[in-house]
Amino acid sequence: MTYTQIGLAAAAFAIVCDLLVFRTRLVTRKAFWVPYAIIVVFQLITNGVLTGFGIVRYSGAAIIGGDHATGTPPFIGDGRIAFAPVEDLLFGFAMILGVLVLWVWLGRRGVQRTPLAGPPPRWWPVGRWFGRRPD
Repeated sequence: MTYTQIGLAAAAFAIVCDLLVFRTRLVTRKAFWVPYAIIVVFQLITNGVLTGFGIVRYSGAAIIGGDHATGTPPFIGDGRIAFAPVEDLLFGFAMILGVLVLWVWLGRRGVQRTPLAGPPPRWWPVGRWFGRRPD
């Protein structure tokens, strides 16, 4: 499979999990898309730095666009946005949506960290950096 096919499959899987499996329906809400737009900006900056400086390279045969193994890829065009392949946006979308779907689903089921507050447990180490053990 190519990077493009895997990216499309990951995004589709995340959407199916959101709408049909866990039924959180995050992709139908403005409350998801507004923060996601902010995340995409920082994803593009990070991808641009990593790909623009040649820290991360992609095979032209696996992505949309050409092979730029010998030089710097274009900032926009040839299947790239901010030097990185557009498929990176698919993977970012799938990861963010997947984590938020699980977070919302577990929250609805009442799963949370316990204890919610209070002193550290008895097994917690005692010392200057760890605080005092409850009496």
